[in-house]
Amino acid sequence: MARILITSALPYINGIKHLGNLVGSMLPADVYARFMRARGHEVAFVCATDEHGTPAELAAAAAGQEIAAYCAEQHEVQKAACEGFGLSFDVFGRSSSPANRELTQHFAQRLEENGYIEAREESQVYSPADGRFLPDRYVEGTCPNCGFERARGDQCDNCGKLLDPTDLIDPYSAISGSRDVELRETRHLYLLQSKLEPEVRAWVDAHPHWPQLTRSIAYKWLDEGLRDRSITRDLDWGIPVPREGFEGKVFYVWFDAPIEYIAATKEMDSDGWEAWWRTDQGADDVSYVQFMGKDNVAFHTVSFPCTLLGSKEPWKTVDTLKSLNWLTWYGGKFSTSQGRGIFMDQALEIMPADTWRWYLMANAPESDDTAFTLEAFTGAVNKDLADVLGNLVNRVTRFASSRFDGVVPEGGAPGEAEEALFVELDRRIPAYTEQLERMEFRKAFAELRAIWAAGNEYLQAAAPWTSFKTDKDRAAASVRTGLNLVRLLAELSAPVIPFTAHKMLAVFGIEDAPSWPQGEARALLDRLPHGAAFTAPDVLFRKVEDEQLAEWAERFGAPR
Repeated sequence: MARILITSALPYINGIKHLGNLVGSMLPADVYARFMRARGHEVAFVCATDEHGTPAELAAAAAGQEIAAYCAEQHEVQKAACEGFGLSFDVFGRSSSPANRELTQHFAQRLEENGYIEAREESQVYSPADGRFLPDRYVEGTCPNCGFERARGDQCDNCGKLLDPTDLIDPYSAISGSRDVELRETRHLYLLQSKLEPEVRAWVDAHPHWPQLTRSIAYKWLDEGLRDRSITRDLDWGIPVPREGFEGKVFYVWFDAPIEYIAATKEMDSDGWEAWWRTDQGADDVSYVQFMGKDNVAFHTVSFPCTLLGSKEPWKTVDTLKSLNWLTWYGGKFSTSQGRGIFMDQALEIMPADTWRWYLMANAPESDDTAFTLEAFTGAVNKDLADVLGNLVNRVTRFASSRFDGVVPEGGAPGEAEEALFVELDRRIPAYTEQLERMEFRKAFAELRAIWAAGNEYLQAAAPWTSFKTDKDRAAASVRTGLNLVRLLAELSAPVIPFTAHKMLAVFGIEDAPSWPQGEARALLDRLPHGAAFTAPDVLFRKVEDEQLAEWAERFGAPR
């Protein structure tokens, strides 16, 4: 049994996340965690809300709430949305936790002791109207790269270029709108990433198995030369900087947020957390897997490793970083700040979680950006889930219930149709298993759909409704195989559609968490006790009607 630590990008606190955020890290991480648990491994699946930084303060101000109250409320909202989607975190923490404060201040102290932090004077935008410095998103203006007139002080939403507030043309305060802004001198702490560049490059070089997207982003930053990075801000909300002369300053969100992975694990297991994170306490045998959207990869292949490596302490670093491209809204960007696209709470209002989980993972943006469309989503629900999987379960359980009195029938032996099914499953299940192990999700779920389709093809070939009239033993063997197939498909499908898998296993009174099927198909398709009772389920998936599609398109402003 392996020990596997899994982390996904921390969802930011300012509002419910959209489907692009979901499939960019949290959902594939959950699928992998469920798969690894089913394989019998010990898994720690860690996530948290990312609560510091200017966007949180601005969102709280817009909501008319104190920042601490706003973050506490939004944490519960996001936690509920994650639970609604079946995200099986072992802990869903908060970056504002006491544990993260303690660890962040610890890392800063260690980095300074090792010569990797220094104080620097710098010019920063100040607003007399607001009586404060304006870091990051508190400043807006015209992008010097593309001319977009509403670029933020940290990044342009139009062209994606990373910016500093002083880069903006015609800057103004995002708080008051005042254009009476000026540059004033202030002091901040800088993490000297340039001094750590050789060590970070050697660490990246030691991971040739990383996905190409991950490696290309890491090397792009390294080849351009790591820049020393400010790790403090003039803000009220955040982790205080415990250093004389830096009163009233807090650590920058991108410094403290990744440390929350460790802090959340400490909250999960106050006694055993170090065995997951410190190689001198047993973490040397942990396999650490991260899931990230491509916009976060640099911070986790460069910045956070600088923190860990620069501490000179035996911290566990990531072994595999699965990076994903973007899910787009009809080719454009999803946007939390602009309310563009479908958000997690809205998605659950109109369709069950498993329909979204299936569509998003079967079309995961792995090799390139993937455009979400309501039409493609509807096709996946109607064709894959309703016509293929749902139809198979409905046909075999209802026929068996009516013709064999609701019990797994005895009699008969595998025939030609069963033998053909055994051969196909013995080929496809190992391929599917290997693809999930490799985190190649689109390939994996294309294989799973093919397994569902093979089950339907088997029922068509076996045709127990026909043989029942002339050879009940033959029909009994086919139905028994079909019922065992429902159980097998539930186990194989559980990582991606866990709620449906639970319903399928409940047909046979199986309530335990599904284990990954082991062995040959011949044995797997004869596990249910002969004569055992079962209960045919309700329809697993309802098809999306044209009227629903039209209603959704209007509600979410989809192009028509």
